[in-house]
Amino acid sequence: MSDSKEQVPFMDGSIIVTPKASKKLKGVMSEEGKDGFALRMGVEGGGCSGMTYKMSFEKAQGEFDKVFESNGLTIYCDLKSWLYVKDITVDFSDDMLNGGFKIKNPNAERTCGCGTSFSV
Repeated sequence: MSDSKEQVPFMDGSIIVTPKASKKLKGVMSEEGKDGFALRMGVEGGGCSGMTYKMSFEKAQGEFDKVFESNGLTIYCDLKSWLYVKDITVDFSDDMLNGGFKIKNPNAERTCGCGTSFSV
């Protein structure tokens, strides 16, 4: 027997949106006339640490999207981004200096000071 951790299957995991973040996202959707849309979580190359988070609102699910529900919010994530955002938690802070959406990513080896960029 080895002492290594059991490998978690690629497709297992989730994306969690805290109640505070869900409330804020639903408010933004309503302001933009996008009630009934889902949150799309993704990543793209760039930023000061190599990868940048992307959040947008979409009405239609993509063919290969993973779909989650968290605190009343539907979340879509494409399979490429899933490698990087698996098991993240999206939170929101209304702090005057450091407010905004905060993403806690257990897959990130390093994050930047602004919190929107990371490396794995």
